Amino acid sequence: MIRPQLVVMLKLPHPGQVKTRLGRDIGMVDAAWWFRHQVKRLLRRVDDPRWDLVLAVAPDVAGMRARVWPAHLPRIPQGSGDLGQRMAGVMRTRPPGPVCIIGGDIPGIDSVHIARAFAALGGHDAVFGPAPDGGYWLVGLKRVGAVPSGLFQDVRWSSTHAFSDSMATLPGRRIAVIDTLRDVDTAADLAG
Repeated sequence: MIRPQLVVMLKLPHPGQVKTRLGRDIGMVDAAWWFRHQVKRLLRRVDDPRWDLVLAVAPDVAGMRARVWPAHLPRIPQGSGDLGQRMAGVMRTRPPGPVCIIGGDIPGIDSVHIARAFAALGGHDAVFGPAPDGGYWLVGLKRVGAVPSGLFQDVRWSSTHAFSDSMATLPGRRIAVIDTLRDVDTAADLAG
């Protein structure tokens, strides 16, 4: 039986190496602390028997050995490149079946949102969960054929164009759009 896979993209919560835009607003130590505790809450909420939960960690070597994340969850290295190259690599290397990717900085997420995304892949090739800032908190692919070669290329990351640019890398595909959720990039996002 092919099981859906939820992959959470994570960086180690070291000050100055994670949530740096947030860190510029509240301090790098506070941003790393927030991320570490946010991820723990998120993982508890999305760890569900309906799908396999996998952590894609960075940096590759240190992230694989880190004790900060739950030991029972399998880990894979994110690899190199920009966010799009790393996400495309995850999509290409996971075992067959539907894959959804999220980040660890989504305070409002729950397993209901993930279930909705996997359900949308039943009738669509891809699914996105948009964020109010023009980005997105989730992307998923049904993966019944080859992953598109141009997936996530030429995306203007950390901009109001990230969502539309990413959708444009899937021409001719049936795309579902689910709930809009907020991710946290700046101090203003914490207040929302």
